[in-house]
Amino acid sequence: MASSSSTCTNNNRKLRVHASDTCILGAAGTLSLLSIVYLLSIVTNSSNGDAYAQHYNTPPQLTNHSSLLQKTYNNITILSDAGTATTKVKPDKVTLILGVETTNQTAKAALSTNSATMNKVLNVLLSAGVKQNETSTSAFSISPNYNYSQGRNIITGFTVTNSIQIESSKINDTARWIDTAISSGGATTVSSIDFKLSDKKLQEIKNSLIKQAIDNARSKADIAASALGLKVLGIKSMYLNEFEQPPTFPQPFLQKQSLATQAGANGTPIISGQQDVSVSVSTDWLMK
Repeated sequence: MASSSSTCTNNNRKLRVHASDTCILGAAGTLSLLSIVYLLSIVTNSSNGDAYAQHYNTPPQLTNHSSLLQKTYNNITILSDAGTATTKVKPDKVTLILGVETTNQTAKAALSTNSATMNKVLNVLLSAGVKQNETSTSAFSISPNYNYSQGRNIITGFTVTNSIQIESSKINDTARWIDTAISSGGATTVSSIDFKLSDKKLQEIKNSLIKQAIDNARSKADIAASALGLKVLGIKSMYLNEFEQPPTFPQPFLQKQSLATQAGANGTPIISGQQDVSVSVSTDWLMK
């Protein structure tokens, strides 16, 4: 049986294609088209699947930790709240700055008098219980004094100022040291008194407050969960903040003429006060 054939003419050239060959080429084209459609459907479904998983499998990110916030994910509620704990603590460290100021017609004379007086101040302080390694120079200056007369400045003398700093844990001796430095040593200025917590004690206080702050946050979460008809399952995340507020007290300017009088009275009243220390935690709780 003779096979059928078709003839195509192109540029006076004859091309003979058998029917069986035409069927094979048609089937291959159909398979290619189906393959492309199938691959496109896979890519489309895969893309949709990834978006679906990302939408439901990525938990919400909460950024506000300062107040109660609620958000639900896959039947799990995430509640954000904050807990705080604060206490007042008596400082255990003092920084005291006192000095000597002298004036004379020449810088040399003013310096000589100042040095002699400052050495005396240091000696009486050491005798009063201040340790050598607790003292250091805070400031030192020599400056001319001017008198404006007849259109020009005239130097009338020189002033020398020398200040020392005392850092000690003996805060109860502060008043006595001031009185001794002024009445027995000849100190003329008290420029600063700073009470604060030592690093060791401050860290101990903060460590004790962390648990209280967490308990405070958990208590708020339990109350919120009860109101919502839920139960706290556990904690998702936590952020810790630490604060300290130094005590505030007046720093009056003391005139040189009044220092000796005050020191010679019943004693200078110096009160250390208390320092506020706070710890705050921001928490995300899981509820269901």
